[in-house]
Amino acid sequence: MDLTSFTDGAQYIAGKLTGGTGSESFDVVNPADGSTVERVRLASTADVDAAVAAAAAALPDWSRATPGSRSEALLRLSAILADRAEDFARVETAQTGKPIKLSTEFDVPGTIDNTAFFAGAARNLEGKAAGEYSGDHTSYVRREPIGVVGSISPWNYPLQMAAWKILPAIAAGNTIVLKPAELTPLTSLMFARACTEAGIPDGVVNVVTGAGRSAGEHLVSHPGVSMVSFTGSTPVGKRVAELATATVKRTHLELGGKAPFVVFEDADLDAAVHGAVAGSLINSGQDCTAATRAYVQRPLYEAFVAGVAELFAAVRLGDPLNPRTDLGPLVSFTHRDRVAGFVERARGYGARVVTGGAAPEVGHDGTDLTRGAYYRPTLITDVAQDSEVVQGEIFGPVLVVLPFDSDDEGMRLANDTPYGLAASAWTRDIQRSLRATREIAAGCVWINDHIPIISEMPHGGYKSSGFGKDMSQYSLDEYTQVKHVMYDITAVARKDWHRTVFGDRA
Repeated sequence: MDLTSFTDGAQYIAGKLTGGTGSESFDVVNPADGSTVERVRLASTADVDAAVAAAAAALPDWSRATPGSRSEALLRLSAILADRAEDFARVETAQTGKPIKLSTEFDVPGTIDNTAFFAGAARNLEGKAAGEYSGDHTSYVRREPIGVVGSISPWNYPLQMAAWKILPAIAAGNTIVLKPAELTPLTSLMFARACTEAGIPDGVVNVVTGAGRSAGEHLVSHPGVSMVSFTGSTPVGKRVAELATATVKRTHLELGGKAPFVVFEDADLDAAVHGAVAGSLINSGQDCTAATRAYVQRPLYEAFVAGVAELFAAVRLGDPLNPRTDLGPLVSFTHRDRVAGFVERARGYGARVVTGGAAPEVGHDGTDLTRGAYYRPTLITDVAQDSEVVQGEIFGPVLVVLPFDSDDEGMRLANDTPYGLAASAWTRDIQRSLRATREIAAGCVWINDHIPIISEMPHGGYKSSGFGKDMSQYSLDEYTQVKHVMYDITAVARKDWHRTVFGDRA
């Protein structure tokens, strides 16, 4: 099976790759040079209906499969992904423009590890211990699948986000219909085909490639879907929640972020500078947990700005397939222009663009970058806390730096956006670090690092960054419903409590 061939179409329904029945086609474009990677016919609502029907048909058998058999299938899937790692990395880079070293060293191995983790987690559904909590009954808790899950994944980490949606859902015994972003559907389709090759039954994993306003909204509001999981922007997440509420679906939302990067005066300056550059530029800044606003205590502020500017200027933009390239293009020309708009408006209200703030022309390797959606690493200072570049999600290689004086001020500024997905604090002081982890309202707080994730630990936000967790045992729990089972152990026909309904016992 050639997992990288899409000649049969871009819908994966009931174990088969098929063409969409929608009226529109869509070009999956390599943003590094504007070339077309694949032309796909988009899904219609009829394709969504077919995928939901396939998932519903597969649900009875898959939900009753033993945890051990589901685990074995996921272990086989992990081995297939490892064997095809190079193919997955190559296609991921082609459709997103991310550097091949990021696809090879982060996206693909992270997905393989996540698959192996959920192979184990499938056999570890936790519940309260059985016991006689009333004295007259034995109670225990069952964790059961929810049903058909409808998931929508984003374009910034297509493979990993598809895995984050699919793996916990099917490990818990659900079936799933995934709608990837139409910009980047290819590795999601490859993942679904690998599931079939691993022995996961037809219909358990389905993929529909369609537009959000048609296929996506139809999936979210579909009466045959019992749970919705969405990763993307906060405004779209609100629309997803609105649609899901109409049919009272379980809803999981991982939304936008505006991660603070708080540097205290006692921090290791060199570590903080390097951490800020890596944390803000990973995936060209197209990461909801990326460091986007650095707050630096005043004694280190000037040196921090100078250090970050120096490293930003040294970052190598170029051909994503060149293993020496550090930064690839943004996902599309439209998105590049959106990011540039934030920077230009900031200039208009007096911000200082220390470095960057423009599209490059030639890469470190001589590549003509004007053919791609590239944007230079950009460092901005001299802005107010309530400015657009501090409060809004730019989702590009842009870092804003502001000074603060007291620790109280640093904590207040860190929490002063609608978002709460991730944050980091940089200090050698244990008390400061403990305070930061306690007071920063975010689903993840790193100390003296920014970005690392691990399969065993949860990922998810506070506030307008959504609710629910990806990865970890907590994610598996999201895709189960809890049932209390209670057995009478007295064999007494007339119970004491009956008198509350029909009089005193004789």
